[in-house]
Amino acid sequence: MTSQRTLSIIKPDAVKRNITGKIIQKFEDGGLSIIAQKRMLLTKEKAEAFYSVHKARPFYNDLVSFMTSGPVVVQVLEGDNAIQRNRDIMGATNPEEADSGTIRAEYALNIEANSVHGSDSEDNAVIEISFFFDPSEINA
Repeated sequence: MTSQRTLSIIKPDAVKRNITGKIIQKFEDGGLSIIAQKRMLLTKEKAEAFYSVHKARPFYNDLVSFMTSGPVVVQVLEGDNAIQRNRDIMGATNPEEADSGTIRAEYALNIEANSVHGSDSEDNAVIEISFFFDPSEINA
């Protein structure tokens, strides 16, 4: 197995409901270490930049509005096969399709307010981590 890093965002719906600790516990129980973490309120500009890949999609404006509606917790997770492991812990994007025991099956309100985001590839993990964190903020 290969040690990897991935970005995780605990979204505004989960922060508002005060379940960040429960979500963090799932990451840790799943073998992932949190090597960087901060709570922040995304500006509209930062959210637009982060989700720019979806700019042409019909849900883009709603996504930006949702992600700026309250604080988020951004994290760098590290562990063996961290990207896939994180995605397995999160569950399917649509909580109705998420496996039992996953974050989205247990905590998501709907497909938009699905509690968490995670990088989907090694390349995107590098881009997304550097979007939110300076290397000096990551405990190697």
